[in-house]
Amino acid sequence: MADYDGSMEEDDISALEDKPGEETLDAGLIVESTGAGLEPGTPVYRLRLSYSNDTFLAAYKGAALETGSKVLVPTRYGKDLAQIIGPARCLSPEIVYIERPATENDLARAEEHRREEVEAMAICRQKIEDHRLEMKLVTVHYLLEEPKILFFFTAESRVDFRDLVKDLVSVFRTRIELRQIGVRDESRVVGGLGVCGRCYCCNSVSDKLKPVSIKMAKDQNLSLNSMKISGPCGRLLCCLAYEHAFYSEQRKLVPQEGARLNYEGTNWKVTELNVASGKLTLSAEDGRVLLLPFCRFMKEGGAWCICKEKP
Repeated sequence: MADYDGSMEEDDISALEDKPGEETLDAGLIVESTGAGLEPGTPVYRLRLSYSNDTFLAAYKGAALETGSKVLVPTRYGKDLAQIIGPARCLSPEIVYIERPATENDLARAEEHRREEVEAMAICRQKIEDHRLEMKLVTVHYLLEEPKILFFFTAESRVDFRDLVKDLVSVFRTRIELRQIGVRDESRVVGGLGVCGRCYCCNSVSDKLKPVSIKMAKDQNLSLNSMKISGPCGRLLCCLAYEHAFYSEQRKLVPQEGARLNYEGTNWKVTELNVASGKLTLSAEDGRVLLLPFCRFMKEGGAWCICKEKP
């Protein structure tokens, strides 16, 4: 259980890690893979889907397209509008072809759909309450060229929403699709401000959600306090993964906590490893403490030793 300062036992902290197999709203929206056969010189753009905040690569054989403009592209759910973020290099085989730039009629229909989505959100939330379902509606999206409405929601477990779908079909008279997504995706779609005062990383820095583990926090000597290492989504902070590779590589250069070394006839034990400061703290049985930089440690014959300080 959490104590007065919000810290948790390790078993409880594990609940902050991403759940294996959790559904996500990601680049799987792309339905075509054409990068391998892309003709040389074909311009490639990075596009963003408004309702999921997901980005992906797309090629276009026509005239150059302007950043910020809307285009029609194929997605898993059907043809829809996406916004051009800017030109990009082709670094992935997963590339779709842009069908065409959006017309004035397309933009007008999309604007009308946005107004309808607000009403659909209210109706669906009321239906969820009527059916007493343990689920939280995140966003609603009308496809541009498909008679379908997408409802994305989060839930602690699988939800039997068959009766809910029947109700929604009777109201909207069109195809209805409900998809359960993860809590990280909810933050990515909705957005907001993190504890650092900046916009959520998943919403403004990168849309590619990577698993974050408690080991990352431990390797960075961070306090295992749930209030400090978790985000508003209730999962470990995305930023824990940013410097993990650096910390992992630096840790390989020095002995780990608990290692014992002999220096000037005294046995020392490594009690703390601080990658940020580049120093190790060692303690002797007589109570003495040493604070040494990483450069003072080296391996000889498979064992760690402490080098003498250079003049």
